[in-house]
Amino acid sequence: MILERIPPRICSLLMHRAVLRKAHSSVPPQPVPPLGQTLQRYLRALEPLLPADELEHTRRIVQKFGCTGGLGEKLQRELIKRAKHSHNWISDWWVQWAYLECRQPLAVHSNPAISLPKRDFTDWRGQLVFASKLIAGVLDFKAKVDSGKLAVEYMRGQPLCMELFPQLFSSCRIPGPKHDHVVHYGRPRRGPAHITVVRNYQFFQLDVYNSDGTPLTESQIHAQLLRIRSQSWKTDKEPMGILTSEHRHTWGQAYTRLLKDKINKESVRLIEKSIFTLCLDSPVMRISDEKYSSRMAAQILHGGGTYSNSGNRWFDKTLQFVVGEDGSWGLLYEHATAEGPPIATLLDHVLEYCKKPDRVRAPLIPLPMPKKLYFYINSEIKWDLEMAKQNLDILINDLDIKCFNFQRFGKEFAKHLKLSPNSFIQVAIQLAYYRVHNEVCAACDIASLRMFRGGRTDYIRSPTNQMLSFIQAFDDYAVSREAKVQLLREAVDAYSILTEQSLMGQGIDRHLLGLKLQAIEEGLSVPRIFMDTAYGLATHWKLRTGQVPTITDSVMCFGPLVPDGYAVCYNPQQDHVHFSITAFNCCEETNAEKLALTLERSLCDLQELFQPSV
Repeated sequence: MILERIPPRICSLLMHRAVLRKAHSSVPPQPVPPLGQTLQRYLRALEPLLPADELEHTRRIVQKFGCTGGLGEKLQRELIKRAKHSHNWISDWWVQWAYLECRQPLAVHSNPAISLPKRDFTDWRGQLVFASKLIAGVLDFKAKVDSGKLAVEYMRGQPLCMELFPQLFSSCRIPGPKHDHVVHYGRPRRGPAHITVVRNYQFFQLDVYNSDGTPLTESQIHAQLLRIRSQSWKTDKEPMGILTSEHRHTWGQAYTRLLKDKINKESVRLIEKSIFTLCLDSPVMRISDEKYSSRMAAQILHGGGTYSNSGNRWFDKTLQFVVGEDGSWGLLYEHATAEGPPIATLLDHVLEYCKKPDRVRAPLIPLPMPKKLYFYINSEIKWDLEMAKQNLDILINDLDIKCFNFQRFGKEFAKHLKLSPNSFIQVAIQLAYYRVHNEVCAACDIASLRMFRGGRTDYIRSPTNQMLSFIQAFDDYAVSREAKVQLLREAVDAYSILTEQSLMGQGIDRHLLGLKLQAIEEGLSVPRIFMDTAYGLATHWKLRTGQVPTITDSVMCFGPLVPDGYAVCYNPQQDHVHFSITAFNCCEETNAEKLALTLERSLCDLQELFQPSV
């Protein structure tokens, strides 16, 4: 009876917190792996990467660090104490170190993009109809999160931490002089009730709830989007969103100057507080079907440049849905707050929602005009904008993107062979890299740690001794087919074991980082193990890979971690696999197109190994 007197949105928030507490209690804390185990596995991971003399040098350093009474033991004890008295012993450190202290631009370097299958419209009318449905679908998902009705997800029979879901909405990254921070506006008793819509570089505040707390219907949203379109014809406005694509230190200084003006501060705060951002992109130049998927992934990732749609982005915003007039659409997200699997869950829900007809009749209530957000641009801000435009165009022109759909087989092929599909694809990626560069390199795949409270990710290190043995033998005609099959199975099994270790919180990279950061926190010199050239080599990730499986034919895209590296993302379906590969043009050694062609050939060669043509 008491709950009946509480407004619906507050009631749902209370229920949501209760359900979250229950869900969190069933998820164990993340363990601190044993020190000796991590150091032993670290040395093993270095074996494929280092010559024998360098490996022996590093082994002595590692042994001294891990010896009884040594520095490693002392730092390990402090980590165990930290684990007992914190929500998660590494996640906050990881987010701070990997994201918030990183000064590179969010565009390309940090924010991942997901490009989804083209919709069946080709003009602005269809764009707005679909955008209305999309907004309604996201609000429907948010309602499930707020009310606690979002089903707890499971992996291998274990419940997963659901903490990230409520943080996706009404959150934003804020630039700072030395490091950034994230603000979450959805936590107060009454969170924001608006989204941001941006078209022709102009931002609008669109309230998406009625006065009684119910969400707008699709037809109400559509009517409001039509109003926004009619108010956004002037294209001579400066693309304010491009400021957020700058180097974080530069943007932090410009942010301070921008917020000195009261009008600017109000507009920026409304963008930051909004539930999410919708980007209504203008048409882009038509290209061949073969290059379409690569172009669309680039559009979602960075907007295509200052003469295209990059001004329709606010890269600091956690969620940005992009809808183009040609039927293209996708999602760009800020990585400090979000991870791939929760984003995939959100998108799967939206896609299912979009299949349903709109049966809700719009109430005959006049809606307020969406509020246009204004900016006062003085000479300083104008200069900041001009520099941001130049730098973003340079960055975009430097990025090489190749997306392709491998159609010879999908994950069922590996399952039929009783092999892990992900491990099988990782072997193919390593083989392709070796064929292009005649070496193995430090390579990481992403493992989710959501089986633990507040868990984020750890790395799975792809190069193993078994992997190296296989790829060196594969193109050797003196090695029999039977021997190659055996070596392949051993490489796949070795990688699957590493995957299992990481998923169970026994990976090495977050643990090593924690030991390093613990030393820094105590005011100690950085331990020698982390100053060793081997550690620098082992963490110079020339191959950044990620599997983001979804029920749709989507593909994720992100930039390489290092200037001379690649990023390879893939989405395995039953009978095909979607890939995206990125590299930087400034590096003469890397070439996304070449690696893509070699990867396709390598996958075909692996199929031929098991199914030789007569």
